[in-house]
Amino acid sequence: MARRRLSFAWLRPPKGDPGGVMSLRDHLRELRYRVVLSVVVLIVAAIVAAIWYDELYSILLRPYLKAVEMLAQSHPSLEPQTVISGVTAPFMLSLKVSVMAGTIASSPFWLYQVWAFIAPALFAKEKRYAIIFIAVSVPLFLAGVVLGYYILPKGISVLLAFTPSTVPIVNLLDVQQFLTLVLGLMAVFGVGFLLPVIIVTLNFLGVVSGRRLGKIRTYVIFCIFVFGAVATPSTDPFSMLALSLPMVLLYVIAEVIARLHDRRHPKDEG
Repeated sequence: MARRRLSFAWLRPPKGDPGGVMSLRDHLRELRYRVVLSVVVLIVAAIVAAIWYDELYSILLRPYLKAVEMLAQSHPSLEPQTVISGVTAPFMLSLKVSVMAGTIASSPFWLYQVWAFIAPALFAKEKRYAIIFIAVSVPLFLAGVVLGYYILPKGISVLLAFTPSTVPIVNLLDVQQFLTLVLGLMAVFGVGFLLPVIIVTLNFLGVVSGRRLGKIRTYVIFCIFVFGAVATPSTDPFSMLALSLPMVLLYVIAEVIARLHDRRHPKDEG
């Protein structure tokens, strides 16, 4: 009796024609392949990150310690303390930290998978931009993550400063909720900084022109500030402006790049 071999042929992406034309079913197969591949790499990266969990935990807690130092100078009566409650809380905390660290560490890989998924829609001569896409996307994503990390102490101190000073109150900060806030803010900043890459990619695909981007600039800027207000978990105005202003600048830069591309490829402008 012949043995059956474990086959992953179902996972292999379809081969499109030289023009990049694919059926809807092939596009879905391609998407499945990219998602599964990205998830596997992310899980491996998260497992590796779990080895340095204690070090990562210390790094993520530094914004809180910095905020406490700032509060000691401006509001010496406040004495915030960190607590952790629940039997499963320590495990869930380590899981969140490891997954976030794995997401950041594996960003070059899954960002490439994003490009590899949309690449078939481009002509063969346009695929040379893949290296540029990765070279720009990864630093922008990491820059957003780092900025979100470094503005946290100011945001935390602003929020804790609203504690009434006339009544003796002890601020008990749940560590799990706090680190969820930290990781969420870093993720939002990282994704937000990918805005220009998305816009330029859409322009190269012929979906939107630089002239069109200029016409809707005012509406986009308004939406960016709304996004900054809604997406920042800390809800403080400092964090909102720290996210919204760079995104506005990045949008303008993307618009300039799109206009330059349209001048070089007039037939693509619409």
